Amino acid sequence: MEIQTKFEYAHNQHSVGNSIWHMEWCPKYRYQMFRKFKYKNLVTACIRKAAHEYSIGIRELNVMPDHLHCITELSLTMTPSKALHLLKGRSAYLFFRAHPQARLRYPKGHLWSRGKFASSIGFSDIEKTTSYIQNQEKRHGLTLTGNSTL
Repeated sequence: MEIQTKFEYAHNQHSVGNSIWHMEWCPKYRYQMFRKFKYKNLVTACIRKAAHEYSIGIRELNVMPDHLHCITELSLTMTPSKALHLLKGRSAYLFFRAHPQARLRYPKGHLWSRGKFASSIGFSDIEKTTSYIQNQEKRHGLTLTGNSTL
């Protein structure tokens, strides 16, 4: 799916409109899995790859040590619940393939918790929501380290 840079409606074969969502989810047990910069980058790449595979547009993505926020753009035929299911499942699969040691923490292979958050946003809220997501580190008073353990 091509992400619209301007505030325009997407024109598809039989539909016109946008489905833009602010989504948030956490690692299982809310472990701070992504404190290390390399794990944060890895999971970011896994989520972006999963999104690309399923034609889900990612406008903004910010991975925190124990949760992540993103703004996604979906086709009008995809529900937010289905998008979250696809993103969480495929990104977990890709993460464990690239980082097998993570299975020591998650022996059953469940990287993400069952919970999720999704809220629709319109063109008027995109800038406000983007700013909120970009300033998560400041809001939580966190800095990433390169020395923390798994």
